[in-house]
Amino acid sequence: MLILGVDTSCDDTSAAVVEDGARIISNVVSSQDEIHEKYGGIVPELASRRHIEMIWPVVDEALKKSDIGLKDISAIAVCHGPGLIGSLLVGVCFAKSLAYVNKIPLIAVNHLEGHIFSSFLEETAPDFPFIALVVSGGHTSIYRVDNYGVYTELGRTLDDAAGEAFDKVAKLLGLGYPGGPYIEALSEKGDPGIIPFPRPYMHKGLDFSFSGLKTAVLTHIRKEPDSKKEDIAASFQSAVIDVLTDKTVKAAKAGNVNKIVIAGGVAANRSLRKAMIRMAEEEKMQVCLLPEYLCTDNAAMIASAGFFRFKQGKTAGFDLNPRAYLPLGSHGD
Repeated sequence: MLILGVDTSCDDTSAAVVEDGARIISNVVSSQDEIHEKYGGIVPELASRRHIEMIWPVVDEALKKSDIGLKDISAIAVCHGPGLIGSLLVGVCFAKSLAYVNKIPLIAVNHLEGHIFSSFLEETAPDFPFIALVVSGGHTSIYRVDNYGVYTELGRTLDDAAGEAFDKVAKLLGLGYPGGPYIEALSEKGDPGIIPFPRPYMHKGLDFSFSGLKTAVLTHIRKEPDSKKEDIAASFQSAVIDVLTDKTVKAAKAGNVNKIVIAGGVAANRSLRKAMIRMAEEEKMQVCLLPEYLCTDNAAMIASAGFFRFKQGKTAGFDLNPRAYLPLGSHGD
């Protein structure tokens, strides 16, 4: 069964063809980093305009790379939220039009669900149940995944997402956008223990808060303008990683689950991956680490999640509308 996936949730235009929810036939991503870099962040209006320009060329390339036509597609899966509403509109409207004209079933996929199912695109998919940490520029949440479409949110950020904090700290340090890779590279030259930035553990639950940490970095830069950028970056990154790993492992232990999946753009961070592996080994847990191209936004993950929804008969109507805010609930809707 071949699923065409479409994702325009933020600033990457992506299309993919995935077989049976597991094998990637093609996965094309058009990045907008060059457009938004000079602004130090995503400009929603520019993002949606670029999606309009690139959506058909990207879908066309994905079909050509897979050497198939629309007649071979079993269903079209599209991300309908959460995300930037202008960006989502482009993908949803395009997918609905393509499905309507070619009489192909349409599937609506939650972007967060897509990140979770990116782990099913590996050779060995995790067994249920497992704990999923979805950590990116727009999301930082912990879920218990008991089956296809059955998710329980255990914790989430109450303010900034971890990736957003990386972007903002990178901007404070005069680095480029997106901030994650710049912070990571700079951290390798610094001392992560030299600046005692706070660890916002929030001991009463599994929620996150990164706004105070971001403010602590700003305060330090103002008070200690001669501090090495390398040490600031390393100390900041260490604080974020400590909290992410601690909360995720706590969630697994509390739920008596020994498998952890890390997904989302920040999951590509090498220091986070090493820390999670180290802590999981200490607790005798398994960690599923994805290749970098599956951590960042891509349509293959949307197609994979769409396949399992399609098998359950969960198709969407042509009245489907995008939603900027779309929590991932107990049934993935």
